[in-house]
Amino acid sequence: MTTFKDRLRDDLTAAIKARDELRSSTLRLTLSAIATEEVAGKSARQLSDDEVQKVIAREAKKRREAAEAFAEGGRTDQAERERAEGEVLAEYLPKQLSDEELSGIVAEAVKEAAAGGAEGPRAMGAVMKIVNPKVAGRAEGGRVAAEVKRLLAG
Repeated sequence: MTTFKDRLRDDLTAAIKARDELRSSTLRLTLSAIATEEVAGKSARQLSDDEVQKVIAREAKKRREAAEAFAEGGRTDQAERERAEGEVLAEYLPKQLSDEELSGIVAEAVKEAAAGGAEGPRAMGAVMKIVNPKVAGRAEGGRVAAEVKRLLAG
C-alpha cells in the first residue's frame, strides 16, 4: 500500500521529468514541510496520511493568504504564482464542502445541541464539537465558525 507521502514523491519525480517547474517546486516545498513536521517535537516520527493531509491543508492556506497579501500590495505576478501553487496543492486535498452542504451540516448540529439543552450564542462550543468531526478537512475552520455564528444568531 502506498502512502500519501509516497504519492507526493512519485508526483514530484514525474513533475521533474516533465520539467514542470511550478508543480515540482510546490511539491518540494510541501515535502519539506512534511519532513519538518516529522522531526518536530522530542522524537522523530512517521506522519500518518491524515497528518500529511493536514500539513498540505496548512500549506494551501499559506498560499491563499500570501496570494491575498501580494494582490493587496499590487504584486499581481507573485499573487498569481501563489494561487497556482494553491491549485496544485488543492489536487491532494478532499473536495471542499459547498456553502449549502456546510449550512445543512451546521443546521443539524444546532438542532442536536439544542436537544442537549445548549441554545443561543453560548452554544457555539457545543455546536463546534459536533460539527468539526463531520467537516474535518473539507471546510476551513473560519468558514465553519462563521456559519455556526450565523445560525445561532438567526
